[in-house]
Amino acid sequence: MTKIAIIEDDIGLNKGIELALKREDYVFYPFYSLGEVRNIEQMDLIILDINLPDGNGLVFLRKLRESSGVPVLILTANDSEMDEVSGLELGAQDYMTKPFSLMVLRVRVEKILKRQKEAGQVYRTGDLTLDFVHMDFRRDGEKVELSKTEQRLLYILVENAGQTMSRERLLDYVWQDAEFVDENALSVTVKRLRDKLETGGKKYIQTVYGIGYVWRAE
Repeated sequence: MTKIAIIEDDIGLNKGIELALKREDYVFYPFYSLGEVRNIEQMDLIILDINLPDGNGLVFLRKLRESSGVPVLILTANDSEMDEVSGLELGAQDYMTKPFSLMVLRVRVEKILKRQKEAGQVYRTGDLTLDFVHMDFRRDGEKVELSKTEQRLLYILVENAGQTMSRERLLDYVWQDAEFVDENALSVTVKRLRDKLETGGKKYIQTVYGIGYVWRAE
């Protein structure tokens, strides 16, 4: 079942969104304030208003992104370009302004969920279980804490398993402003990932000398 949280203080609109999106395989969790929110990192999608009675949705999103990559669709009356840019930069998958079409909302929700499913966000190999949506990484069932930089590097390696990734491409993806990053930062981050993920002689991240790195599944 797909779990969808709706964080919207307008009771009528909250219920209306649920009715518009209703499907047999969707389960909805309505919240009318930030203080009511529970188990949010277990959701498959969050529909989030910005202007809530006890806080700002963008602040909530910023905090959420410290521990979870669960998809977020912002649905708000704030139609300023700055708010939209801020929401997307903070990690929202989409941004819609009120008033809006329920039909369009349904299509956008389905697209977000489809992208997440196609991305294969939970990856299992050997003794590793890597959940990139909920930022839950485990080795032999034990949780492994990874920094955001380590997560980004791990993601691009896993998504391109078996393909050698050049140092230049990895630097550009992980740090974006790669020209301002010490190239040694990549080697340091690879070493940290190896220390955290590779045990008992396992070698998931292999060095391709003179080129970069490749992820080899067990």
